[in-house]
Order: sequence, then C-alpha cells, then structure tokens
Amino acid sequence: MNNCMGAMSDLFFGTAGTPTSSAKCDSNSGIKKIRELGLGCMELEFVRGIKMGTDTAIKIKATATEMGVALSVHAPYYINLNSKESDKVDASMERIFQSAYIGGLCGVRSVVFHPAFYQKGMPQQVYSTVRLRLESIIERMHSHGIEVVLRPETTGKPTQFGDIDETIRLSSEIEGVLPCIDFSHLHAREGECNTYEEFRSVLQKIEDNLGREALNNMHIHISGIEYGDKGERNHLILEESDFRYVELMHAFRDYRIKGLVICESPNLEVDAMLLKDTYCGP
Repeated sequence: MNNCMGAMSDLFFGTAGTPTSSAKCDSNSGIKKIRELGLGCMELEFVRGIKMGTDTAIKIKATATEMGVALSVHAPYYINLNSKESDKVDASMERIFQSAYIGGLCGVRSVVFHPAFYQKGMPQQVYSTVRLRLESIIERMHSHGIEVVLRPETTGKPTQFGDIDETIRLSSEIEGVLPCIDFSHLHAREGECNTYEEFRSVLQKIEDNLGREALNNMHIHISGIEYGDKGERNHLILEESDFRYVELMHAFRDYRIKGLVICESPNLEVDAMLLKDTYCGP
C-alpha cells in the first residue's frame, strides 16, 4: 500500500500504537484500522513491558502481511545501558533482546529504544559503555537468528544519552544498528532544530556519515512537543505546538528519504494523516 503516487511512495506514515479510532485496542485491530485510514505503518508499543506471547506475535505478522502494513517496535521505557547497578543493566539488555525476539516474530523491521542516561558520567565514557553493551546484544541476537535492526532514538533531554552525533556514531560503528531520528526530541533538547535548513542539516549529516543507504531506510518519530530549560516535557498535537512540521516535510521531499514516519502526537492518526497529506501535497 502506497502513501503517495510516484517517487514519494516509499515513505510510509503511521501511528505509535493502535489508532485511537480503532474499534478495539489490540494490535491486530490497529493494523486493520491503519489500512482503512490509508496509512502505511504502525509501531507496536512495548513501552510498559513485553507482554505479547509468541502465538499472538505470529498472528500479528500474518495480519500485517495481509494488510500491507509495515511494523516496528518501541522497546520498554525502563532501559538504561549506563546504569551503575548491574542488575538494571542486565534487565535493560534483556528488554532490548526480548523486544527484538518478539518483534521479529511480528515481522518488524526495527526496534526503537531510549539507550541510557549520562548520570553525571563523561559523555565519551558513557558512549563506550553503551557501545559495548549494544554490541553484546547484537551478538546474542545473531546467535539466535534474529535479523532486526536496533535503533537507538535521539532523546529529548540533555540528561539523556542520545544526541544526534552520538546516535549517528553508534550507527556507523555497530553493524545492525541504525538511528531512530525523533525530530521533536531534537527540537526539545536544545530549543533549536526547527527550521527547514536545520532539518536539511540533520539529513545531510546522516548521508555524510552513513551513506545514502541510511536515507533509504529511515525510522522517524514526530509529534508536537512541549519543552523547557531541561528539554522535553510532553507530547502535544502538532497544531498546538511550535514544531514546524511543514518545513520538515519539505526537507523529506527534497532529500527523497524512504522508510517509516511514526506519529506520537496525542491524537495519533489525525496528525499522522496531517503529516502524510502535507508530505504528499503540492
């Protein structure tokens, strides 16, 4: 199922979780609603824990294949690969692995996660720690035949590991890792990254460091965003925020990116369709 005709048909728009207008809140119903709305993707939200069994995952894959809807997974929020407590590190690594395992059964392309907090550590040391632990997870995934891309997400607070440079660097140094670019988080993190030129700069940085292949396989989060001196506060409806999504869609068109755009606004499919229509418009 295409979102647009012609050359722009390889960028798909969808929701973070089941659309609010779905008759039921389960994932299979959500996938069918995505198709009904003319959207192209949906992110399975494991953010409160991985509660899906293997039988359900296999059914979800079948439904998504039948509906032509691309899926991804958002791993639990409770992840900190830089924790000072070894049990929390182990639990974080297990949550990422289990998200990839169940997600793989669902047929997802990618697993998105928030990687770590600095916890007053030096950024370079935190980077090294996160990299080693991600490499360990990737190795374990490969040993189990799990071919899912791990996508550390650009984060919305300066206390969180995951600015644009750290996220791109992880992707350049670890095979099987690519970025999830949350443009709203980039804006909230410093109060910048909210103009056409700044959006182009992000896309150009990705191409310069990861190649055109990365622009052909993007995973993106967008929502309205409220922020302050400490970064992200909460998600907003796009039209109720200062986020310049129209300029962002123009940058997407100019760079001819491909992949999935997941809307995390409170009104989910309404803003997802707004983004799609803006992108596909004249």
